[in-house]
Amino acid sequence: MTSDNTAASGAGTDAGQAENSIAAALTAAGIGCLAMGILTTLSEASTSFSAHLNLYKPVGPLSGKSLFAVAIWLAAWSLLSRLTKGKTLNINRWMVGSIVCVVLGLITTFPPFFDLLGDK
Repeated sequence: MTSDNTAASGAGTDAGQAENSIAAALTAAGIGCLAMGILTTLSEASTSFSAHLNLYKPVGPLSGKSLFAVAIWLAAWSLLSRLTKGKTLNINRWMVGSIVCVVLGLITTFPPFFDLLGDK
């Protein structure tokens, strides 16, 4: 009977850690989407900022937007994975946060939004 309780307890811990990993990954993806949106908006709003994002001339500022958004996503994923390890999380809150970040990221990549702020 003790081995069954230990196995059940271990499975619960593994399931909780799996949920934490999922929450961290999805939230980091949302943060990456939001970073891409913010970089797009800033690039469209400022010609000088756009010039700094032009890392590879044939691609233009998209090269910097993509590179920095991916770097932010990876950094967020790494940090959130460490911060959530061994903690009890409310997965629903993390999902809502992820969805909010993705929606804001999408909104900030559309021309009607960034045209409101641009000097171009």
